[in-house]
Amino acid sequence: MLNASPDPEIWKADALSMYQRLLPAEFFHRLQKEAQARQNNRVYALPVVMWLMIQQRLTSNSSLQSAVLELMGGLPASFWPRPCKRLQDGRQSQSPLSSHTGAYNKARQALPLTVVEQSCDRMFEQLTTLTEGNVAALGRRVFFLDGTSVRLAHSEELRQLYPPGSNLHGESHWPLLRMLVAHDLQTGLAMRPQWGAMHGPHAVSEQELLEVAIDRLPSGSVVAGDANFGVFSVAYAAEQHSHPMLLRLTVQRAQRLAGGPLHDGTDRPIVWKPSRDDRKSHPGLPEDACVRGRLIVCQVQPSDTTAPLLLALFTALETGRDEVLKLYGQRWNIETDLRALKSTLQLDQLSCATPEMVAKELNLAIAAYNLVRAVAYLASQQTGIPPRSYSFTRVRNVIRTFAPLIAASSDPHQTQQYVQKMMYYVLQAKLPKRKRKRLTYPRAVWHKGQSFPNRKA
Repeated sequence: MLNASPDPEIWKADALSMYQRLLPAEFFHRLQKEAQARQNNRVYALPVVMWLMIQQRLTSNSSLQSAVLELMGGLPASFWPRPCKRLQDGRQSQSPLSSHTGAYNKARQALPLTVVEQSCDRMFEQLTTLTEGNVAALGRRVFFLDGTSVRLAHSEELRQLYPPGSNLHGESHWPLLRMLVAHDLQTGLAMRPQWGAMHGPHAVSEQELLEVAIDRLPSGSVVAGDANFGVFSVAYAAEQHSHPMLLRLTVQRAQRLAGGPLHDGTDRPIVWKPSRDDRKSHPGLPEDACVRGRLIVCQVQPSDTTAPLLLALFTALETGRDEVLKLYGQRWNIETDLRALKSTLQLDQLSCATPEMVAKELNLAIAAYNLVRAVAYLASQQTGIPPRSYSFTRVRNVIRTFAPLIAASSDPHQTQQYVQKMMYYVLQAKLPKRKRKRLTYPRAVWHKGQSFPNRKA
């Protein structure tokens, strides 16, 4: 369990204490020493800036002013092992800290991206180590991968790096990037994302992003994806990194592998060899490149009551056919995870105007997401129900309400009361058990009227 520490003052079941435990002051000191970067004692130290940026994301992307006011309200003294004179004077009310955002904004800009990346990686590695996420039938973790787009602020630097899309009406206004995420099936924890341009001469595909990000997946975990990832390059990359794969195939690709029409109930071994197009797009493939696995075909009934279809899967898992189908049936979880990132944490559009700040915001948004998932995991340990049975939005709202109170509290007894009260409401944040399925509707959008003329460049 996460709260296995013998010292209750060090470890509490709230996001702030969790953040400080996962990223202690010694960790930041080691990063500075390795980078040979000296930083004087100051109010906006590295862990303080990162926490305030995480808190901004937890509070629906609040303003810089809100983050500074949270600092004015009080943060634990453990953020500053050696407080500077400015901070000491502020604590003694001789010279209160300024509520202007200039110093905080400069600290955000100066925050090294390498520190952010290593911090996010450390949080993810520790949380995956401290949580039980293995699928019982496999004895290993399963990570579902999927891609999405993120809209960026309109700046010339971002437009050059992440060109906007275009259609018959012309070029769009907003730069776009393509982001790949990997989420743990059991706990919902997310790995640091990988991204690149969505349009333009340097556009990258989701498959290319996966081939780069796969190095950071936990050892031996299962790579699962929909038909967009059911290509040879993904299967080969997973095998080369010792990750069993579970990939959906398009009907055409499955027929080519099967050597004929597909039949319900098929479950047979397959040796997948690259096609001419695969070798053209990946010229570095060795001559004997191949992936050994199983082709599983099953007729399934979609939940939207449309006609049944044949589901074709390629997997290197040796478990039973029914277990494989049940496992892939949980793929929709990553869609709700993406909704939590883009809607609840408002990652659908970023307001920062430089590529480096975009990278910091994306990484720290995932850090904020993982803290919420970790709190939900702690609740699941008390009730015995799965972590995904808790509403991400409701748990985030509870954390958002109690985090400032816990941060400003200087009385350990009062802090513990806040934590217990917070967990009480987290335990109530369970998803409802619906007795009947919701009605499904065809995909459609409301017509947008054009009452204003188009803006000219």
